[in-house]
Amino acid sequence: MRKTFRYRLYPTREQSEALEGQLAEACRLYNAALQERRDAWDMAGISLNYYDQANQVKEIRAAGDLGLANYSACQDVLRRVHKAYAAFFRRVKAGKKAGFPRFKSRRRFDSYTFPTYGDGCKLRDGGKLHIQGVGVLKVKLHRPVSGQVKTVTLKREGGRWYVCFSVEVAIPGPLPRTGAVTGIDVGLESFAVLSDGTVIENPRHYRKAQAALRRAQRKVARRRKGSHRRRKAVRVLQRVHSHVRNQRSDFHHQVSRKLVNAYDLIAVEGLNLKGLASGVLAKSVNDAGWGGFFAKLTYKAEEAGRQLAKVKPNGTSQRCPCGATVPKTLGQRWHQCLACGMSVSRDHASALEILRLGLSLQVLTPTLVGVA
Repeated sequence: MRKTFRYRLYPTREQSEALEGQLAEACRLYNAALQERRDAWDMAGISLNYYDQANQVKEIRAAGDLGLANYSACQDVLRRVHKAYAAFFRRVKAGKKAGFPRFKSRRRFDSYTFPTYGDGCKLRDGGKLHIQGVGVLKVKLHRPVSGQVKTVTLKREGGRWYVCFSVEVAIPGPLPRTGAVTGIDVGLESFAVLSDGTVIENPRHYRKAQAALRRAQRKVARRRKGSHRRRKAVRVLQRVHSHVRNQRSDFHHQVSRKLVNAYDLIAVEGLNLKGLASGVLAKSVNDAGWGGFFAKLTYKAEEAGRQLAKVKPNGTSQRCPCGATVPKTLGQRWHQCLACGMSVSRDHASALEILRLGLSLQVLTPTLVGVA
């Protein structure tokens, strides 16, 4: 399976300028390839593909018209253009909103990739990374790179530089069985409630950072467009957003790891996250980041040999685990079943119902008998 290891780079001023120059050349190549495809179709009705454009790279580099140092990195930029067109035609065929491939601004083109490790990029001893055309850069290896490195991507984010190693790793063996199962009801008042009544509080990282975001946004708004001071203010704003995103991701990693370690089966709702994130509760839903949490929970469960059951969310808050219907408005936060006498919080009852549905979908081994 593939994993990505991301590390902070600490280039010198000269190296940072070289990285910016390489990235600008990658952006220029992307836009030129996009323009060539448009012109070929408009003028002659010819649809160019990746190979038509990749065959020109040697000649362009020989003429000195391309400053991107690594040949394979140039090819990867052209593959990116090809993927953009392929995705466009796939959306058209599916009848979706297509979105024709657009030109990229230098300010928004933030990464380029070396598709083969060792060809233009390689880790050296002492926490150093050699990049063709840039030199040897200091890298913060806060954890070892495990597995076989396949590709290396250099990424600019908020004026800082990062390196991302995409590696091929063997799937680890399954974790020992615990005999415990759980259902999870995600929410906004609390991040999640488990079927045993455990409440995971919602950290609300975005809400807590709103004051800092407002100050940073005001600085951007006051600066003249195109000025150096505005670019500095934009970097500050980007770093605040990046900090919130990192906090949320770290929280998701910690919670998903604890759940996977503790339970053999985890039942969750198959929510329409795109629809929820576009409604009146969009800010709170995006702040909770359920999509990122479920993605991390899914791959961690797969690695550990755990079962992850996604159930239909329809009516999970309107039914009792005993099967009786208990209608509630959104404002009613307590579940009181007249049929079986269950009296618990609304979210706890939903988690129990989600677990019941999850268990009904699974072919369980005899060890999965306890309801956590």
